[in-house]
Amino acid sequence: MSLVTDQDREAMPKVLIVDDSRMVRAMIVKHIRGRFEFREEADGEAAWQTLVIDPTIELVLTDIGMPQLDGYGLLERIRESKLARLQNMPVLVISGDEDDEAREKARRLGANDFITKGIGSAELLARLDSLSRLARTRRELDESRAALARQSPVDPSTGLATESYLNWRGAQELALAKRHHGGLSAMAIEIDRFDELARRYGQNVQQLIARKLSSILTTRIRQEDTVAELAPGQFVVLSPLSDMLGCSAFALRLQKAIEKLVMTYRDERIQISVTIGVASSVVDGMESVSQLIEIAVGRRDAATQAGGNRVVSDQGVIDEARIATLLKQVVSIDQLLSTLRLGGQVDAAHQLPAVVATLMPVLELIETRLKVGMPLDALRQHTAVDTGQSHD
Repeated sequence: MSLVTDQDREAMPKVLIVDDSRMVRAMIVKHIRGRFEFREEADGEAAWQTLVIDPTIELVLTDIGMPQLDGYGLLERIRESKLARLQNMPVLVISGDEDDEAREKARRLGANDFITKGIGSAELLARLDSLSRLARTRRELDESRAALARQSPVDPSTGLATESYLNWRGAQELALAKRHHGGLSAMAIEIDRFDELARRYGQNVQQLIARKLSSILTTRIRQEDTVAELAPGQFVVLSPLSDMLGCSAFALRLQKAIEKLVMTYRDERIQISVTIGVASSVVDGMESVSQLIEIAVGRRDAATQAGGNRVVSDQGVIDEARIATLLKQVVSIDQLLSTLRLGGQVDAAHQLPAVVATLMPVLELIETRLKVGMPLDALRQHTAVDTGQSHD
């Protein structure tokens, strides 16, 4: 008769045992049976697929030398995963001998502990129990943070808007924009080669760089804009009453500013760059905030595949020449005001002659009715410089 009830089995943490030796797996199972649930895989590639599809696994016990994907490769994939449950999963590396170099490499790649084959049952269980408690503590902390985030518009770990608040605020702004025939723009921003930063400098430096970017964003956006971090190193900014041109110009200035930023770590200079995808509810015809963000993310991902460090909108890759061309194509007072709200005084200045020409009938009416001494002749000269035409 089994001493382990179904209720006990549900409460037991699940371990993924990865080793190409069936005998080694059988020995480990013998040690942990009754204390842990388990799954077995014979190589790192199969183990990775199992981790992706089985969210009940709480920790990994892996060998180093295996076919297809070794233990180091599996560990790298786990730590570089964009899924938080995998990225933070405790990993216990097991090896056939006491190899200081292998132990150091495993720790450098993010292993939580390192043991040798043939370890006693009591010590193995103690190590696994310790890592299981660590996994559950992290999970409870993540759950409490998520619960707190659902109740608050601000994510306590980043100081930015929560994803739920971003969607709620965006829906409100989109509805308002439709009523007033305005627009809502979105920027999807990603730090280029973000995973590589962790491999080269460690997760602490990677997180510091992400916090630096979030700080830059919060100081540069307008008060009415909303910024949130949707995934590590990936941000979204929603800009109400902003069109595609104004948002693209702002994104380009942000991208150029980040490109010039240099950070120092242990006397090594770290240069970072970002890739930004831009979308507009007016140009792209999106009916929901999630669709708008999805378009921006799609453009960003395509730009990342093309090499990154660029801004992409519906017009393709955006640079200063492209902005200048678009500004000359259409004279729009709404676009001018949007550009100014986003801090684009330099970009807006290129439009001034054409804008004055567009507004000249209004200015003449103001002067005729109010007699305020408006310098109409001087203004006409500025429009003539731009268009090559003279005005009587």
